[in-house]
Amino acid sequence: MAIFTIADLHLPLSVPEKTMEVFPGWTNYVQRLEENWRRLIAPEDTVVVGGDISWAMQLERGEADFRFLDSLPGRKLLMKGNHDYWWSTRKKMEAFFASRGLTTLEILHNNAVEAEGLALCGSRGWIFENGAAADQLVIDREAGRIRMSLEGARKGLEPVLFLHYPPVYCGQQIPAYLNLMKEFGVRRCYYGHLHGPSVANAYVGDFQGIALRLVSADYLRFCPIPVPAPGESGKNTSGNAQNQ
Repeated sequence: MAIFTIADLHLPLSVPEKTMEVFPGWTNYVQRLEENWRRLIAPEDTVVVGGDISWAMQLERGEADFRFLDSLPGRKLLMKGNHDYWWSTRKKMEAFFASRGLTTLEILHNNAVEAEGLALCGSRGWIFENGAAADQLVIDREAGRIRMSLEGARKGLEPVLFLHYPPVYCGQQIPAYLNLMKEFGVRRCYYGHLHGPSVANAYVGDFQGIALRLVSADYLRFCPIPVPAPGESGKNTSGNAQNQ
């Protein structure tokens, strides 16, 4: 059993007119994602999907995308991204998945999930857009959600944090999130959101003792990467698409 992660799938099966194929590097991306996923991931594995999952505007409208994900091997932990307008309460989403027989989809939001000796934690986070002033209310709200997730981790397990937005970008950082990581002993943080030219400004590497990894789908060439179990951190975890 193993853990993998990838973010920003932007699945278009429910809303075909919103395909990402209009952008460079996204040609046949759903097919490429499926081929890589089936090659790498076994039914007993866990995959953290870091937000921007479906273009659907309502939960029910996203069924084709959710069925596609459910058909792939592994247990999927779904997180909220800035384009997941279909996102609802956990109770409603879990009830919807159950009513449709989607048995491999779970929600990672305000909670922690145990897998392979790790506590998988996550929230959407926030970002400084084009140098704009930070919205402190949103930052504080997300900090509360990150704290709740980290507090849900069972003692004795290494917490690994997954965010949709990068905690460090373009020379800016959100101290509230980094301080929480330090408080709870987080040594690894995986994030997405960045595409195209913005990838050049992504921080990938050690930042104040925390290993930051970009896992947006196009950056990874639509190939989920492993999240090493405790004691396996020496393996390649760079998240660099050139190494995939």
